[in-house]
Amino acid sequence: MSSESTTVNYPTEFKGFAVADPEKWENPELISFAPKKFNDETDSYVHIEVETNGICGSDLFVIKNEWSSEPMKHLKGSYSPKGQIVGHEIVGKVKYASPSAEKDGFNVGDRVGVGAQSYACLDCYECKNNKQQYCAKSVGTYNGLYPDGYVSQGGYASHVSCSTSMCFKLKDIKMESKYISPFLCAGLTVFSPILRGIKQAQEENRQPKVAILGVGGLGHIAIMLAKAKGCEVTAISRGYSKKEDALKMGADDFIATSDKETDWSKFERKFDLILNCATSTTSFDFGKLLPSLNVYSNFVSVGLPEKDEILKIYPIQFLRNGCGISASLLGSKDEAYELLKLVDEHNIKPWIEEIPICTLGVHEGVSKLSKGDVKYRFVLTDYHKFFGTGN
Repeated sequence: MSSESTTVNYPTEFKGFAVADPEKWENPELISFAPKKFNDETDSYVHIEVETNGICGSDLFVIKNEWSSEPMKHLKGSYSPKGQIVGHEIVGKVKYASPSAEKDGFNVGDRVGVGAQSYACLDCYECKNNKQQYCAKSVGTYNGLYPDGYVSQGGYASHVSCSTSMCFKLKDIKMESKYISPFLCAGLTVFSPILRGIKQAQEENRQPKVAILGVGGLGHIAIMLAKAKGCEVTAISRGYSKKEDALKMGADDFIATSDKETDWSKFERKFDLILNCATSTTSFDFGKLLPSLNVYSNFVSVGLPEKDEILKIYPIQFLRNGCGISASLLGSKDEAYELLKLVDEHNIKPWIEEIPICTLGVHEGVSKLSKGDVKYRFVLTDYHKFFGTGN
């Protein structure tokens, strides 16, 4: 399954790091594979020569196969590789643009980005009403099955072939690619529910109050974005080890859920939104969290645990303030561009650790992330050096 050479015979060949067996998730292997085939006469699509790609918690769930009770999806593919290449915080340059893509404003040499979704039909009710992330025909940037039998492959690779429907134009964004990458999935995932959660407070001309639960890859970005949107931000974590970091990120207050001395009564009906960015929910005390929501406000989960984890709540816990419990998926195209403009204008940078892409680097990234040994987002870099691209 491995390839001796890292040089890529583009355009017939892409190369990337794949996992074929979830038992070997820590050691993705470099493989050669055929790109997704599109129709030049009808499809607006591009080939992206990858420059940087963030490592996301979703990558681990997929290569460990912890979101499914079925065998890994790549086994269902037709002409896609018999292994899964993950990565959906992709920044790179357009290497090829179909005629339709050029009409849509994508040109060879343009810097572009792709998040966790690489296709939306753009014709359904959701797509026409700025909810493209909920398109019933959507395809994930990796681990998504196309109608032609190709299983989508992500950004731990030299190149990505994808529709332009959820590809973002970055040529007017000044920020370095390595900082943009985490915003394309993690950033957009938290930004979308923040916008909705603070809307009523903004309409009432009062400062929104937001709680961010979990100070990690998602949560640390959520703190910075909520602060940039003018919110009073409270960070919530199990202990106090991340308090100093959370305050540096912009949090105004901090709650350690393990501290039995915390007076939760002072937070009663305070928050317009509690955004859950943690991947595990088993330790949550909803008897304390939900009463801290304002009337009609929501506890929204964006952190997604493994398939067997259960959320345990009692109806009486969210009855008195009429609060809701919901989830949020990614974000729309308009929200993505609003986010990119916000972080570029305010120079908001995620806290990242760079890892040069290579066999050892990919192993190190996924292994350390699995152990929680990261502050707070890994980004794979040096693609051109490794794959001999960038010419």
